[in-house]
Amino acid sequence: MHTANAEVAPAGSRQPEGRTSGLRVILGSSLGTVFEWYDFFLYGSLAAIISRQFFAGVNETTGFILALMTFAAGFAVRPLGAFVFGRLGDLVGRKRTFLATIVIMGAATILVGLLPTYEQIGIAAPVALVCLRLLQGLAIGGEYGGAAVYVAEHAPAARRGEYTSWIQSTSSLGLLSSLLVILLCRGLMGPAFETWGWRIPFLLSVLLLAISVYVRVQLAESPVFERMVATGNRSRAPIAECLGTRGNVRLMVTALFGGCAGMTVVFYCSQFYALFFLTQMLKVDPQHANLLVAAAILIGAPFYVLSGWLADRIGRKTVVVLGCLLAATTYFPLYRAITHYANPALEAAAQHAPITVVTDPRGCSFQFDPVGKKKFVTPCDIAKTALTRAGVPYRTQAGSPGAATLVQIGAPGPAGTVLQAFDGSAMSAAQFKSAGESFSKQLGNALQAAGYPSRADPQQTNYPMLLLILSVMVIYVALAYGPLAAWLVELFPARIRYTSVSVPYHMAVGWLGGFLPTVAFAIVVVTGDLYAGLWYAVVVAGLSALIGAIFLPDTLNKAQGIDAP
Repeated sequence: MHTANAEVAPAGSRQPEGRTSGLRVILGSSLGTVFEWYDFFLYGSLAAIISRQFFAGVNETTGFILALMTFAAGFAVRPLGAFVFGRLGDLVGRKRTFLATIVIMGAATILVGLLPTYEQIGIAAPVALVCLRLLQGLAIGGEYGGAAVYVAEHAPAARRGEYTSWIQSTSSLGLLSSLLVILLCRGLMGPAFETWGWRIPFLLSVLLLAISVYVRVQLAESPVFERMVATGNRSRAPIAECLGTRGNVRLMVTALFGGCAGMTVVFYCSQFYALFFLTQMLKVDPQHANLLVAAAILIGAPFYVLSGWLADRIGRKTVVVLGCLLAATTYFPLYRAITHYANPALEAAAQHAPITVVTDPRGCSFQFDPVGKKKFVTPCDIAKTALTRAGVPYRTQAGSPGAATLVQIGAPGPAGTVLQAFDGSAMSAAQFKSAGESFSKQLGNALQAAGYPSRADPQQTNYPMLLLILSVMVIYVALAYGPLAAWLVELFPARIRYTSVSVPYHMAVGWLGGFLPTVAFAIVVVTGDLYAGLWYAVVVAGLSALIGAIFLPDTLNKAQGIDAP
């Protein structure tokens, strides 16, 4: 494999004065991706702490879901940012646009570390947090497209997959950096990290911002864009041209569902959701879980470049579709294996003493309240909330109308335990709190007696096998993500490339991937099945592989012509 240290320009073109070396092109473009994923994983990893700091006015379950929704809010506006900054990138240039996006993105990330909490300023705290997440999302909407286009327009055609894969590989560097910073801060600060030390990782991003801006200021403009300006082929209305051409709209939609969608759910499910699953559902020590995921990311990082190199030889589509198919067909057995090796006591208890909630379905609700005003006081809701907080799987069985809600632990009969959930609808707040604490204590004792562990036992955890499984899933990400930038760039004409690449990518990342943690968590709460949330990723990745294989062309043989307007 070649290293990216030679000066490059599109094949057959005269290179402009003050051209930028390949190494600096990749470094300057990739820093934004590092920043993007540093912030992404930072917020996701600290969601439980952030829910306590900014959503203290609601119950614990709702607060955690609201924290995940705020996390997703930054992704929701990414497509808008893709239109805004994609248009600027096609109008005024790649360099200027992605210099602006990284400044906005970095400033918003730093400000999260300075925000007062709910306890200090009340409802203004979560409102300000959401605003900053929206600002980050807008800026990131123009970041990836600019980086991908900029590197691709500098790279030699025969190595474009390899060159652009470095952008994807640095996403792992961003995730790894956030994990290491969190681990270091937790280790040095102890309990103080939960109260104010969580701000430090956000504030440290000022260093990454300074380096990023310095490097990007030194970059020259893309030679392809300079040539379009010189020849008068630059688009004057990129959005109108993108959306006004039926063929280009069809290609953007197909790229969204046939490439970007599969990649994004594979990325999130293999890394972020894996960490969430280990810590929130399997109750693995957060320090150990973070180290495992960090090590897997480090092991898998070289495979991004390897997959880009492979795509330069056998095709972009082949490699991306392979990654999505492998993920879709193996996620369920891999996640079951994670449970087996991470918390075997939980697995054994679920097999020998399964839990069933027998209840009137009419008393069960979807336990999400976006404004924190609704109280979940029915016996069904109380039982499911308590079980979810305990981190144990359960199934729901329809009972007789109006009958009491029963939590059956183990087989029916003398060998099992049955608890009756209380009805809190007529209770005062103090009475409800007291009854809830009493029920949770009874449930905890019954679960413990049935063999359900409150935490994963480190002595029973098989760390080498967990690392192997997590590393395999990171390799799936490398296959689905590594060649994607080259594939997207080569699909669209240069004059509207920034916009055309950014929009489908960020629709997928923002709308399909960004909501994965929230949707998957909600599915688990509703069903009681630890693995039910995986259906989201499995279905999207499988459909994406099918659509991409059938409807999207492979651009390997068209790689020479990306500078055509």
